[in-house]
Amino acid sequence: MVSASTGNRTIAHSELLEFARALLQAGGFSEGQATQTAEVLLWANLRGVDSHGVLRIPRYVEMVQLGLINPAGMPREEFSRGAISIVSAERAPGAVAMNFAAERALQLANDHGLGWCSVKGISHAGAIGYYAERVAKAGHVAIVMTASKPLMVYYGSSVEGVSTNPLAVAAPTLDPGRPLLLDMSTASVALGKIMAAKDAGRPIPLGWGVDRNGSDTTDPAQVTAVLPMAGPKGSGLSLMIEVLTSILAGNPLIAAALSGGGDTGANGLVVVLDPSAFASTSFISDVGELCHAIKALPIAAGVDKVRLPGERGFDEMKRRGHAGIPVSAGTLSKLLALASKLGVSAPTGLH
Repeated sequence: MVSASTGNRTIAHSELLEFARALLQAGGFSEGQATQTAEVLLWANLRGVDSHGVLRIPRYVEMVQLGLINPAGMPREEFSRGAISIVSAERAPGAVAMNFAAERALQLANDHGLGWCSVKGISHAGAIGYYAERVAKAGHVAIVMTASKPLMVYYGSSVEGVSTNPLAVAAPTLDPGRPLLLDMSTASVALGKIMAAKDAGRPIPLGWGVDRNGSDTTDPAQVTAVLPMAGPKGSGLSLMIEVLTSILAGNPLIAAALSGGGDTGANGLVVVLDPSAFASTSFISDVGELCHAIKALPIAAGVDKVRLPGERGFDEMKRRGHAGIPVSAGTLSKLLALASKLGVSAPTGLH
């Protein structure tokens, strides 16, 4: 199903998923890598997080060509001690590396009650809520982080000093298909949203990013660095994610980049907690009571309902799963150009 809508094109999930997979495979990913990566990208699109969806594909293909993504890379465990695992990703596609880390952390949690898997040398991981949701649907609690090179202004400075390092936390609820799912960037906005605004030809709000002079800008094409969420809180949280995800795993990123030490990829961390290993014997029902208590709070003026973390995304996933996924004209143009270059057939009606 393909239809036009206010400058966007709406594409059925199954069609866009297959198109994404075909583009990635033609661009150098193996069949399995392309499938895993496409699934992560479409998960974001389904939830309305288009900044982490298919608009990333041209850049992913370019990263293969530049050697920043290594299709031959295979995540492998370098070190293991008790509940801790350190994995080298060898610049494998981010989705492949993070899926490996989530699976390893789950195994460790089943054995020890806690699983900690650090994976170093990954490429862009996509929306990390995907990996946290996977763990929560297995009945466990997840904490997921990724760290990368400087992209965000460190509060008090005028240039990039830390990254937009995201954090996701998920917990199972009484509804197995809808865990509590917090997925947030430490920046005022995800860099992908600025990319999406650029593709759509629309301005961005003040407070999202600065230009090369360090001045706030509404032109997405002029953004050289994004601003931290909540000022010092955002940049401080990003810095501590660098400590937990990079330095602890033996692959520091920020200090190396700021001192001219080069690009050593990115890093990821998946921590899994088995609720049965803790004192609570009624964890999921207690989470259910917490959800009920929050949902029962009085609604503020101008708000339609009180939402739990992840609820908006699950609602949008249901809607887009039926109605299709809107893709901006700018993003679609880039995907079609890439398809022509790689000899990939586009979905019917998009030619």
